[in-house]
Amino acid sequence: MPGQHRRKRRQEAAQRRQAARYEGWQWHPLYSTQDYAEFTAYFRRLRAERTYEEERLRLDTFCGRLTHPTTYRISVLMPPDAPPPPPETP
Repeated sequence: MPGQHRRKRRQEAAQRRQAARYEGWQWHPLYSTQDYAEFTAYFRRLRAERTYEEERLRLDTFCGRLTHPTTYRISVLMPPDAPPPPPETP
């Protein structure tokens, strides 16, 4: 496709710039639950309060099996010199 190579290079350059911007930052767990409704309600509350930038939030779903139930977790990307946020659990 015409322009695909150029677009791909542009996207890779943007990813490298973003990786350099957040170099040394770490993911800290903010909220963890096994109830999907609580998970979505908490995420909606975070978005409404605008406590953290959305690009610094990570939503994880750990798929469950018979012995381990499915777990949902929200993590926040924090700078190296900032104290980690206190985790909230239901």
